[in-house]
Amino acid sequence: MKRRQILEGIRVLDFTQHVAGPSCTRMMVELGAEVIKVELAPHGEQIRHLGYRKGGRGLYFLQQNRGKKSLCVDAKSERGRDILHELIAKVDVLIENFAPGAIARLGCGWEVASGINPELIMCSISTFGQTGPLAELPGYDYIGQAYSGISDLIGEEDRGPSLPGAALGDTMTGAHALAAINGALFNRAMGGGGDYLDITLLDCYFHCHEMSVGICSASDGRVVPRRAGSHTRILSPAGAFRGRDGHVMIVVTPQQWPNFCHTIGQPELIADQRFAHINDRLRNRAALVDIVEDWLQGQPSDAAAVDALERAHIPVAPVLSVPEAMAHPHLLARGTVRTVTQRGTGSFQMPGMPLRFRNHPGPADLEAPYLGEHNLDVLHGLLGWSESRIADLERDGILVREDLMGHRKAT
Repeated sequence: MKRRQILEGIRVLDFTQHVAGPSCTRMMVELGAEVIKVELAPHGEQIRHLGYRKGGRGLYFLQQNRGKKSLCVDAKSERGRDILHELIAKVDVLIENFAPGAIARLGCGWEVASGINPELIMCSISTFGQTGPLAELPGYDYIGQAYSGISDLIGEEDRGPSLPGAALGDTMTGAHALAAINGALFNRAMGGGGDYLDITLLDCYFHCHEMSVGICSASDGRVVPRRAGSHTRILSPAGAFRGRDGHVMIVVTPQQWPNFCHTIGQPELIADQRFAHINDRLRNRAALVDIVEDWLQGQPSDAAAVDALERAHIPVAPVLSVPEAMAHPHLLARGTVRTVTQRGTGSFQMPGMPLRFRNHPGPADLEAPYLGEHNLDVLHGLLGWSESRIADLERDGILVREDLMGHRKAT
């Protein structure tokens, strides 16, 4: 029988918060997994009300937690830990991104969890990892980026490092975690049993160095990569150029250089000794940037310049703003930008699912949960507990649930 979705039948106990962990489990939901989001009582996930809110609901939380089931529990209480231990026995994957040691203090560390469920795949996401000299330090995306050497490569050469305006490290680490989890699930299916995965922001950021580490090492430190502002260190012309209306991103490989010179109407540049070889073009990059920008600003518009370069098969793109990207026909046609509707919030656009499969359906319409909304569904439906027992736990504060208008209530 053909499976409808990639991770159909996989159940996940999700202790994650913020972006790195939740982005991983969000993709698992969209691949068909059942994700039970454990939120710590009484307030739940830290980002529930962080950032821009609409209808009392934070869009930050809604984007990362669509399709998950919310179980809000006092994990520090004995009865709360009993709940979690019973759930560990019923799940395939446990994922957390607390500081190292925190999940063990909640009674759900690897030694305990694997004892309860030997087939469990457990994934810990952190900034620095569970071992090593930095392991105990707190950290977030930019902290891992700084330690990796990546921050030192971003920005203008004569100024301090710049920060990317997106959660690149967190989201990338979530994707790395998903790859590791899926690999571990496959290994388990082949008879390999459970496993513990230690995924870090720092490891994932360092993994992004394409040539910098090798160049520095092979040259015995004589060549140290530095930030180069709007243009790359390894190609020229390649980077963001000032155009007539804004900025245009252009990348010209050595093979494309003659074609580029003809396209901008300056074939004489091919024989110009300042630009004869890629290393010459790098040494004389400032002069070459001026030539390219003069051509761009002499065009009727940036759109006309982009069109001319596209027709010549030169890699080029307008540098779009966020609203411009959201409205672009290509992003809309592929579902890269998608419109979702959430209770209490209405409809809004958000990033779509980046993983595509020809033989499986696209992402379903999913709702982000209210706090503790699925207490009954999880404990009654999965563990077989009575409704009265669950109501008693809510009355005693072991479980917390809010109503559909966002106001917490006890029953």
